[in-house]
Amino acid sequence: MHNKIDVVIMAGGKGNRLKPLTEHTPKALLKVGNKSIIEYNIDLLLSYGVQSINISVHHLCDTVISYFKDNSKIEINFIKEEKPLGTIGALKLFDAYKTDNILVMNADLLTNINVEQLVNNFLLNEADASIATVPFEISLPHDIVEKGKGNVTRLKEKHSIAYNLNAGIYMFKKACLKYIPQDSFFDATDLINALIDDGKKIISYPIREYWLDIGQHDDYKKAQEAVKHIKF
Repeated sequence: MHNKIDVVIMAGGKGNRLKPLTEHTPKALLKVGNKSIIEYNIDLLLSYGVQSINISVHHLCDTVISYFKDNSKIEINFIKEEKPLGTIGALKLFDAYKTDNILVMNADLLTNINVEQLVNNFLLNEADASIATVPFEISLPHDIVEKGKGNVTRLKEKHSIAYNLNAGIYMFKKACLKYIPQDSFFDATDLINALIDDGKKIISYPIREYWLDIGQHDDYKKAQEAVKHIKF
C-alpha cells in the first residue's frame, strides 16, 4: 500500500488542555504505556507497508525532531511551521508528494483503524476527500415535549440521538491542496467546507476499530488503560 499514498501526521499543536504535561514535552511525545503517542501511529502505518511519512511540527519542534533522530523506524521528513497554521495549513508548505493521494492524521490519536480499508474505500469511490468518523450517542434523560403554535403536539419517550463525529483522519486528492491558502491559519474543516462549496465529492469512512482522541487528562488516563488490553 505504500506506493498508493503519502502520509502527513499533524504534530504541531501545543496541547494546552494537557498542561502541565505538555509544558516541556510535545503532546505527540507523551508516553502511553512504554512508547509515545505518535509512535503508535507510526507503528500502525508501518504495519500496512508505509515506508515514509511527513510530520508537521511547530510547538517544541526541535524536541520532536531530535527524538526521532535516534528512534526512527521509518523514513521521516519534517514540515516545520514557523507559525501555527491550523490543522491542515502545513500541507501547503510541502511540495514533494509522491502520489496523488494524501492520508492526514492527527498525532494525538490512539487507534487501530484499518488503514488499508480506509485508503481502498477512498480510491474505489473516486472521491476528492474522505473523513474518517466515529459514532457518538447522546442519551436524553427525560421525555421530549414537542410544540406547535404554542401548544403541546406530542410527548415522545426519552431516547438517544446518534451522530458521526470527525475522527481527525482524512484522505485527500493532492489537487485539493490548491484550496489551502499560503502561509495562513487553516483547519481541516475549512478545507472540507471549501471543497463542499465547490461541489467536490466528499465521502465518510466509519471507524469500526478502537479510536481515542487524547485531548484531555481523562482521555490520557483512558489511553493508559487501553494499551494494557487492546492490540495497537
